[in-house]
Amino acid sequence: MRPLDFPLLLDENIDQAVASALRSQGRDVESVWSRGLSGQADAALLALALREGRVIVTHDSDFGTLAVRSGVGLVGIVYVRPGHIDPAFVMETLDAVAACEVEPEPPFIVVADRRGAGVRIRVRELAKTSAG
Repeated sequence: MRPLDFPLLLDENIDQAVASALRSQGRDVESVWSRGLSGQADAALLALALREGRVIVTHDSDFGTLAVRSGVGLVGIVYVRPGHIDPAFVMETLDAVAACEVEPEPPFIVVADRRGAGVRIRVRELAKTSAG
């Protein structure tokens, strides 16, 4: 499965217009805002995403750092760089992720780094833990 084919959990730093656009593409999307979880600790959101089989979409590198350093279980993280408030910019970046041919095995981290018109996509498959 491609990274955005999994059910998604959008972090609070992802604009709600992005959630709407992803839903209009037929994707299973929940957001921190719609779930009333704004301000929750990253570890709590990772645990929720794991329980529900969701990939976290975020502008926050702390999720990846937490996952790698602590070894907490996760399905995946899609880290969109640079953090940008324009939903169209974010959707163009996510469309590039959706179009890429990679099908990582969970747990994984995908970094989508937009530079001008191009998007560099890096995939890191993490070692499975007893939690994941």
